[in-house]
Amino acid sequence: MDVRSVLLVLAIVALMAAGVAMRLGAFARIAQLCLAAALVPLIYSYHRRIYIILRTLPRDIKFLYRYVNADLETRGYVRNNTTVTKIFAERARLYPNKPCFILEGRIWTNADVDQYSNRIASVFQNAGYVKGDVVGLMMPNRPEFVATWLGLGKLGVVTALVNTNLRMQPLIHCFNITKVKSIIYASELATAVDEIADQIQGVDRYQVGGNPNELSVGVKNLDQLLSEAGTSQPVVNEEPGYRDNLLYIYTSGTTGLPKAALMPNSRYLLVMVATYHMLGLRANSDIMYNPLPLYHMAGGLVGTGCALVKGIPSILRTKFSVSAYWTDCIKYNCTVAQYIGEMCRYLLSAPPRPEDTAHPVRLMVGNGMRPQLWQDFVNRFKIEQVNEVYGSSEGNTNIVNVDNTVGAVGFVPSILPKSLHPVAIIRVNPETCEPIRGADGFCIRAETNEPGMLIGLIKQGNASREFNGYSDKEASKKKTIENVFTKGDKAFLSGDILSQDEYGYFYFKDRTGDTFRWKGENVATAEVEGVVSNVAGHRDATVYGVPVPGMEGKAGMAAIVDPDSLLDFKALAEGLDKALPSYARPIFLRIVKELEMTGTFKLKKINLQKEGFDPNKIQDKVYFRSGNKEYVEVTPELYEEIISGSAKL
Repeated sequence: MDVRSVLLVLAIVALMAAGVAMRLGAFARIAQLCLAAALVPLIYSYHRRIYIILRTLPRDIKFLYRYVNADLETRGYVRNNTTVTKIFAERARLYPNKPCFILEGRIWTNADVDQYSNRIASVFQNAGYVKGDVVGLMMPNRPEFVATWLGLGKLGVVTALVNTNLRMQPLIHCFNITKVKSIIYASELATAVDEIADQIQGVDRYQVGGNPNELSVGVKNLDQLLSEAGTSQPVVNEEPGYRDNLLYIYTSGTTGLPKAALMPNSRYLLVMVATYHMLGLRANSDIMYNPLPLYHMAGGLVGTGCALVKGIPSILRTKFSVSAYWTDCIKYNCTVAQYIGEMCRYLLSAPPRPEDTAHPVRLMVGNGMRPQLWQDFVNRFKIEQVNEVYGSSEGNTNIVNVDNTVGAVGFVPSILPKSLHPVAIIRVNPETCEPIRGADGFCIRAETNEPGMLIGLIKQGNASREFNGYSDKEASKKKTIENVFTKGDKAFLSGDILSQDEYGYFYFKDRTGDTFRWKGENVATAEVEGVVSNVAGHRDATVYGVPVPGMEGKAGMAAIVDPDSLLDFKALAEGLDKALPSYARPIFLRIVKELEMTGTFKLKKINLQKEGFDPNKIQDKVYFRSGNKEYVEVTPELYEEIISGSAKL
């Protein structure tokens, strides 16, 4: 608000005072003028704050309205001690023939899912499974995946949703940390389970699909057992409740072995309710497209919860496909579609087709949409609404962008004071990532637009602010801090660096451990990756810091996928110069045939960081850039010059 606006406000106040004064006596006129005089400096002092509140008021009112509705529904679940399985059983009773999941043209109605889940419950109840037991589940995307954990949930048995890409030690690790009593797996994954059979002795194995005559020794034929099982709702001695665990969902494991995050019914229902209300979904008309893996939170909760609890059909796909994405949305009349940022880059890099705008999708929901791609994506595919979500399987720092603000991952209402916000950004040491505390011993809030770590204030008993943690209690302890802003309070450490603007919007910067310092500046790898990928023709790229002997901090290095050696290094250098400050431009390049990714398209960079830029140890070609010169290949001789300090960085 500028000076002219301030003068306008003052004029309005003066006119109001004058109007009232004409109708009142001398004493009242004096009181009115005194009030106006008192308001003038107040308005002048807080004019910017007032402006921000007024500007964001429509957004905040919409948010608070949706939040109140979600909160009221959640309170009802708490009062009734309800669970996902109870809600779905009632929905299946009321709407047995309504489609729930659709895969490759085959429709699974509510009744189909309910009957399959009851068979699962019958098989495992007869096998002696009770509330609190844990079963591992490895299965590609299909309706049986959801129906299986739903059936186990009816007994109070917790299902560990295992990444289907894991093999050997990481797979053994996932089974061990959750203490699974048995494993259910699809026939396509039989080899992965068979090769670790000796390391998981004592764990029962149930196979789905495949030739029953080719089962490995000791493996039980689940298809046969299901064919003999009953379809009625199971009767249990100890019924699961709202607070009881339903699932284990593993973290991606980008920086180590996966951790198993606890997912009680309360959190599943919270995610579902928040998704439904905050996105403004329509139970009677929406259809959701879900090509994401069901073993992670986005695909497994957001993509299935609305189908199970709200009756919004979910179109499943076994694997994301660039060519099939919009075609599927057209075929199944999808109005809502899920994404992960890298998917959007793949879709944008594909040649234009008529299907790009012939789909009925009105809303997309996901995370990781790069700001550099956002507007181009919306313009090309004519998407009415993009709801970027920030969150994690285990955390309580879940926020959402509901008004299409490009680049924002969420916001908090400007109309509410910071003390009422459940999330905050605090200052951390860039080297150790430890919170910086003030003289009073409490954490320091980051200033507007200042990068810091996002935290979620913990309030046990409140589903949206609880921290349920991992199966590993020690790992859970490391993710929390105490005495944050007041004595005795606690918070969840997200491990992510974000910033917040004056309007309350949050912007993702990087993950702690990925950010590095070079020439006295912090470099956010996520931002640099977006630029490198764009300049390099939307190629896969990951950025990280590597130590150079004798130099403070770490030099930027980018690994770029270019299997056919088509990358134009001169154009790349010019593009980086235009888009990035000098300290953020990668000094080293590593050209690779492919990059290792998780099942949700998150790049793994630990091994790349460890290998650095030594051509004697790396088979890939490595390039070096000194100052504003072009990139040149790193030979053993040049490598020696770099580490000896004779080559200018």
